Amino acid sequence: MKKLILLLALPFLLQAEKVEVTSKNFYAKDAENQAHFIDDVLVKQGKSWIHSDELIVYFNDNNETIQYDAIGNCTFEIFKNANHFKGSADKLSYYPKTSKYLLAGKAIVNDLVKDRHVRGTTILVNTLTGDSIVRGNSNKPIKFTFDTESAK
Repeated sequence: MKKLILLLALPFLLQAEKVEVTSKNFYAKDAENQAHFIDDVLVKQGKSWIHSDELIVYFNDNNETIQYDAIGNCTFEIFKNANHFKGSADKLSYYPKTSKYLLAGKAIVNDLVKDRHVRGTTILVNTLTGDSIVRGNSNKPIKFTFDTESAK
């Protein structure tokens, strides 16, 4: 049990802003360095949040968080540096060391700072730079929406 508490607390304490996870159910797989949150999961860090049906947090052998996987009915709002993103996906993976989000399934990202909107089957967003990579397929092509200035 002490390992479980250390496993859950240490990665969150080392980050600049505390991470708070709430859910209806929880279990840990100590041997696999995983924590599972199930049913109505909400992850909050500062003003940023992720809501999903399930969340799996992966740790390395040094008890550092290496990845979050939010699965099912994922919605999110991310504030990082001057960037502000809001959207949804079937699955969202977050990599804290690189501040990258990988969205899969019916992925939608709205860049609220630059007023751009993109849809695809997979979207990779670097929240430090604001750069994105979007992939679609023949059944679901990429859709990118943005405004232009009109000529006067």
